[in-house]
Amino acid sequence: MINARKTTALDLTWTGVMAATACVLGPMSIQIPVSPVPVTLTNLVLYIFSCLLGWKQAMTGCFLYLLLGAAGLPVFSGFSGGLAKLAGPTGGYLIGFLFLTACSSAAAEKFPENRFLQVLGMALGTAMAYGFGTVWLGRLMGLSFMEALAIGVLPYLAFDGVKIGIAAALGPVLRKRLRRAGVMQRRGL
Repeated sequence: MINARKTTALDLTWTGVMAATACVLGPMSIQIPVSPVPVTLTNLVLYIFSCLLGWKQAMTGCFLYLLLGAAGLPVFSGFSGGLAKLAGPTGGYLIGFLFLTACSSAAAEKFPENRFLQVLGMALGTAMAYGFGTVWLGRLMGLSFMEALAIGVLPYLAFDGVKIGIAAALGPVLRKRLRRAGVMQRRGL
């Protein structure tokens, strides 16, 4: 028999908290001179909530964040939003957040006590987001894959490595404390 866990009000609340946190921290960005792609905290938010929530909730929260930005709310880097932002040079990285969230949250849900595999899931999700975003950036700007990789990925590897480390250290601790406090369910683990 299939275990169909009902969505509760608490599940919906945490999904909304994830999207809201991404909306608050996502616009805060640092533009670096060598790239049209800014450094943001959005992926840190996605990594941490991927450790806290099941993959369905995390994906829903990420999709909700992208939907709010597509609707025009200024939740993307530099307080921008709208379909033009999603269709622009950094749009592939924004859409790539779905891949990042899928891999990160699936690894955290499947291996809740194995931080190495969680980090591996975050790294794989980041690589998929990078790949999608790099192809998108290259096509829109008329760059080869290697040229797009040089401006859209290489300057960010260290930043994202630090964000993955922070999430791997903080996420499981937060999950345990929130469960102990009774404000988070077990996520089917």
